Amino acid sequence: MSKWRVESSPVWEYGEGEQAGHAGERDAGRMSREAAMAGPEHTGTVDGPSVPTASLAPAVPLDAIGAGAYIVDEQGFIVAVNAYAEQILGRTAAELIGHDAHDLLHRGPQGQPLPRTQCAMRQAFHAGRTAQGEEDYFAHADGTVLRISWLITPYDIGDHHGGTLVVFHAPDETHVAEPQPEPKAQHLSELARLALLAETTTRLTSTLDVDEALRRLVSLVLPRLADWVVVDLITERDEVWRTVVVHADGETLTHREDLQGPMPPVPEESQMPLSRALRGVASNLAGPQTYQGAPDSGIAVEQRRLFDVTGMHSAAIAPIRSTRAVLGALTLGRGENPAAFTPADLPLIEDIARRAGLALDNARLYQRQRKVAETMQNHLLPQMPSLSGLEMTVRYLPAPDASQVGGDWYDAFPLADASTALAIGDVAGHDLEAAAGMAQVRNMLRAYAWSQHEPPSRIVERLDEAIQHITDVTMATTIFARVEPADDGDWQLSWTNAGHPPPLLISRDGLAHYLTDGHGILLGTQTGTRRPDATVQLPPGSTLVLYTDGLIEAPRRTLDEGLERLRQHAAALAHRPLASFTDQLLRRVRPSGNDDDVAVLAVRVPTG
Repeated sequence: MSKWRVESSPVWEYGEGEQAGHAGERDAGRMSREAAMAGPEHTGTVDGPSVPTASLAPAVPLDAIGAGAYIVDEQGFIVAVNAYAEQILGRTAAELIGHDAHDLLHRGPQGQPLPRTQCAMRQAFHAGRTAQGEEDYFAHADGTVLRISWLITPYDIGDHHGGTLVVFHAPDETHVAEPQPEPKAQHLSELARLALLAETTTRLTSTLDVDEALRRLVSLVLPRLADWVVVDLITERDEVWRTVVVHADGETLTHREDLQGPMPPVPEESQMPLSRALRGVASNLAGPQTYQGAPDSGIAVEQRRLFDVTGMHSAAIAPIRSTRAVLGALTLGRGENPAAFTPADLPLIEDIARRAGLALDNARLYQRQRKVAETMQNHLLPQMPSLSGLEMTVRYLPAPDASQVGGDWYDAFPLADASTALAIGDVAGHDLEAAAGMAQVRNMLRAYAWSQHEPPSRIVERLDEAIQHITDVTMATTIFARVEPADDGDWQLSWTNAGHPPPLLISRDGLAHYLTDGHGILLGTQTGTRRPDATVQLPPGSTLVLYTDGLIEAPRRTLDEGLERLRQHAAALAHRPLASFTDQLLRRVRPSGNDDDVAVLAVRVPTG
């Protein structure tokens, strides 16, 4: 390879009289014919050169340089080119001038687009210094890659504009077809490696969902490090499940579900790479040849199938470990990328797998806790009793982003005097502590309501007096009501409201209004004031809705807006069967992105 020697930066002078009129006649500068004919006022395309192209013909002809040469302006757009450059690149001056030189010409060894941050010529251009390179690659017009050596130096293009002269040379003037026969492995720089690990840590630890963590892991390594990613996870029953198989075609990711599923058990004595990784022994490299011999286990058979189907020629396999156990194995594979993995790649892949292990372990622990909490919640919330004459349905939706349990609750039970008690409430919070407090409040209310034959207001006063002394609950709201037949054959509702959103009553004709009477302060204040009672007749076929604030509250919506939205949809759904009415009401009214739990109790009285 020829070596360029730079002694000093060349100095060029411009003749103001030799502009557009001569540019079309001489080879020096080789302006495009359109630029040459435009006259001295021509300034290039909108996205092209930023200086008048008709004034750029150098006093010393570029063709006097015995190599390819072109000039770029301050933005990197080509403004002049010589005949040698046209010949070497297979492009005319018209096809070169006005284009960004980096985007048009600069390539990696296999012809892939070269990031500007990895382009030594671009870095020297921005630094405004003289520099040279002994082996880089330009794109030829026929789509192949041309190996070149280059020199660049600052270049005064007149009118107080700075430019850069690029001189390049193709020693053998041969085109390098892609891919090359023996591609070199491309390793990330230390800075890029640290950036990838930092991004891995940030993205994986910011979710507590196993599936989401795996999706983020895939997006981190594809296509940056590999064409394929395979994740094998060990379940809680010590079974291996091939959970992820994804292929990257450029930026397009394809999930190969046909290659996913249960795997054979991990053999204790196998020395094959995947088996060793699943035992947490070591990371290793593998290829199709690794599994061509007689298989020592069922996993080896599956691995041979994986290489055959995917076309991977090289893979790196690392264990996914937490501080407590081996969780699985991460496999990165290359098929379209011709560079094979090397031992130098393993430390980075091990670091990524280690961070994935910590994130997956945290997500599994969280999901285990959530499952326990959901079981607890299901046992804490009561089953609805069978009531003669009244139709009743309940719904509970947990908070989506906490422990999946909360302080919202409902209750309904028969009383000794043949009336029916209805209750709904909300203990502050949506976690296990709130769920425990909710159970205490509900059970105390049940006990007072059954043992004390008193109006709803007095029952809630007794509850309020006891809460701060025998529970850990500091703040709660509730509605406690009694439903019973009236003397005229209709049904009557009596209730008291302790700081809770008002009940909604909808007639069978779709007239809906809130029951705002009987409203008092929330539980836990112990002000000593008497709580009010309220009574209303329930028309035949009407529907009563008790609900918690998660149904109507949203960050960018006022409480009045939420109440009106609930009233409108409840009125529109009045003709639906009660179960459908409740389901549709939740679907239509619950705010999207709601981070609170929701409880709904709906009661429909008979039509007559």
